[in-house]
Amino acid sequence: MEYDERLALFRQTRLNPFDRGEEEDGPQGGKTPPLHEARPELFSGTRTHSSDRTMDLGLAEDHFSRPMGSFVASDIEKLKMAIEECKKLILELPEHSERQKDTVVKLIHLRLKLQELKDPEEDEPNLRVLLEHRFSKEKSKSVKQTCDKCGAIIWGLIQTWYTCTGCYYRCHSKCMNLITKPCVRVKVSHQSEYELSICPEIGLDRQDYRCAECRTPISLRGVPTEARQCDYTGQYYCSTCHWNDSAVVPARVIHNWEFDPRKVCRSSMRYLALMISRPVLRLKEINPLLFNFVEELVEIRKLRQDILLMKPYFITCKEAMEARLLLQLQDRQHFVENDDMYSLQDLIDISSGRLSCSLTEIHTTFAKHIKLDCERCQAKGFVCELCKEGDILFPFDSHTSVCYDCSAVFHRDCYYDNSTTCPRCARMTDRKQDEVPNVKDA
Repeated sequence: MEYDERLALFRQTRLNPFDRGEEEDGPQGGKTPPLHEARPELFSGTRTHSSDRTMDLGLAEDHFSRPMGSFVASDIEKLKMAIEECKKLILELPEHSERQKDTVVKLIHLRLKLQELKDPEEDEPNLRVLLEHRFSKEKSKSVKQTCDKCGAIIWGLIQTWYTCTGCYYRCHSKCMNLITKPCVRVKVSHQSEYELSICPEIGLDRQDYRCAECRTPISLRGVPTEARQCDYTGQYYCSTCHWNDSAVVPARVIHNWEFDPRKVCRSSMRYLALMISRPVLRLKEINPLLFNFVEELVEIRKLRQDILLMKPYFITCKEAMEARLLLQLQDRQHFVENDDMYSLQDLIDISSGRLSCSLTEIHTTFAKHIKLDCERCQAKGFVCELCKEGDILFPFDSHTSVCYDCSAVFHRDCYYDNSTTCPRCARMTDRKQDEVPNVKDA
């Protein structure tokens, strides 16, 4: 870090110079003694203007090496007072002088040492890799958490604990070597698809009366351990692997349009949480009759189809690219790629009505840019070649129809009432036929 950067960093946190008041010399008009002489005057507000004032400011003590054994509150208080004195001296010293530069460096060292005393390092590493988990040591001390391995409360003030950055599995440091569950994110990466059968139960006998995950003996009578069924996998788990967590089950949504949370095991809960925003559900193949039953789905499908028709306008429009209009759908990127893939979160938002409101607003913004705000996009409109009347047409208008072969746009009534073929397709066919003889003559 350059000197100017360090000085600027200090000035962001310095005291108001108008609050410093008048400064005084030491009790006998001499220099203020260093901290290691145990002079209380150093931190009682008495100071000196002498140009040869000592630079120690309490730094003569060894504040930069790790203290042996435990430290007490007085160590932190001494460092705080030394920091305040150092800050005051920086304001007094000439700008860009060597003494000011040295004092800024010492201030940075003092602050680092203070932070180290407040949050001392522990023997445990900051990052540990186990069963494809990437565990990161947590620094939060006051948040109440529960260990996913032993089920006990994690006391952050006196215990070290870790969280997997992939699946958010939490556990004590002492429980790390007892973990048997691999990271769920690995399963999401290799198997991005849902179980689409509703609670596919196989029975405890197929599980040898053991937990499907940790293989602990279980039974429905609760002896030796209670068997709890996961509504997502249909299998039975022990109370350590199944905490009666609730989640929306994809199979019940797709087949029954049911969104009531069901009890699932811990691993299923994490898997569903990681998968909820992934567009892996192709509804027209899994359950095409759902569109006949749910009107909201038909509305959303039409809006998505319109957005796909608007996309070519935006990717060829400089103003639209600068305005980043398509980024309004960055949380649902698949909406600008296809119109048939859905995520579980999409279906949940459709059921609640949130998606219809937000997508309608985006659709209105897109249409306004193309039809009203941008002259370049307006110039890419169509005139109905069947009636040659009316306003400029766009493929996403509700009263138009689009030719599947050449993408020409017509009034819906004209296109379906006219018995002739598409005029644009006819011209293109004639043009190709005219080109063939010319090639033979050449």
